[in-house]
Amino acid sequence: MAFLDKLRNELIDIVEWIDDSRHTLLWRFPRFHNQIKYGAQLIVRPGQNAIFVREGRIADVFGPGQYSLETRNLPLLSTLAGWKHGFDSPFKAEVYFASTRQITDLKWGTPNPVLMRDPDFGSVRVRAFGTYTLKASDPKTLLRELVGADSNFEADEISELLRSIISTAFADVVAKAEIGLLDLASSYRDLSEEVRRVVIERIDDEYGLDLPQLYIVNISVPAEVEQALDVRSSMNVIGDMDAFRGYQLGVSMPTAAANPAGGLAGAGVGLGMGMAMAEGMRTDNTGPGAASPPPVPAAASWHIAENGRSSGPYSVEQIAGWIASGRIGRETMLWSSGMPEWVAAARTPQFAAMFPPSPPS
Repeated sequence: MAFLDKLRNELIDIVEWIDDSRHTLLWRFPRFHNQIKYGAQLIVRPGQNAIFVREGRIADVFGPGQYSLETRNLPLLSTLAGWKHGFDSPFKAEVYFASTRQITDLKWGTPNPVLMRDPDFGSVRVRAFGTYTLKASDPKTLLRELVGADSNFEADEISELLRSIISTAFADVVAKAEIGLLDLASSYRDLSEEVRRVVIERIDDEYGLDLPQLYIVNISVPAEVEQALDVRSSMNVIGDMDAFRGYQLGVSMPTAAANPAGGLAGAGVGLGMGMAMAEGMRTDNTGPGAASPPPVPAAASWHIAENGRSSGPYSVEQIAGWIASGRIGRETMLWSSGMPEWVAAARTPQFAAMFPPSPPS
């Protein structure tokens, strides 16, 4: 009786994989030196495939279901083992279970910036990141090309390769799409699908893998490009800079005249504003006998002091745009050629009118 119990323990009656992992692509049944009993039950659950391997050669593959392992169900393995019809002895074979369900929560990103051409900004460096799902589409190819003799193959073991393939595909797709930088956000869905298609063309036949889903979550640009875009947006909102200056002058005049502490200085400011407006009206006069306008003065170059460092030179339009966007405040120090020292922006004649007047002390 003890001998029969020992023999019975040496034979495997049930071959199955209770998969409690989230990222396992392929798992080898731990047969060790045991033999699989002829007529044993093979249980393949949904989202699995079972692959029989004998002497390094792939034999039979089973999809989801329950099978009795007999000669009629193992035609290729029976041929490799040299069994004759009706032979019912135990047999040895390696059994691999492959996961055909989707593995989620996988992430990708471009390790280095990707260069793209924009019709408005020229060459721009962008970065991208997103998520994707992975599953085995051809377990036999996966076993041959990636797993080999490994008893447990995880998605993490190929994640680095997949991220490289996805990054390369993203660079190719963005370069060929010829989509403007400002239109990328509205094209995430189309770009994601195109990148997924390019990746599948490589990994399907080569590795037996499939990417059912791939998403681009964000495409970002360097900080200096974002700053330039903010300045450009601010200037587009302002529109005509000359009209903006005239509006600021008109708003400032009543406040300057009503300032009780203004005295002669307030009167002088009001007189200066009136002369500036009159000069603008005289310049706009295009009737007969109008005097020819003076030569256009050279654009002043301005420098900004921020965080203990100076930067520049910048044009008047750039400074005005940054005042409108809030980057330059009243106390931001400015300097231009010919000025003896740095001066707060609100105290410069060129930009003082662009700030709202301070309340009387």
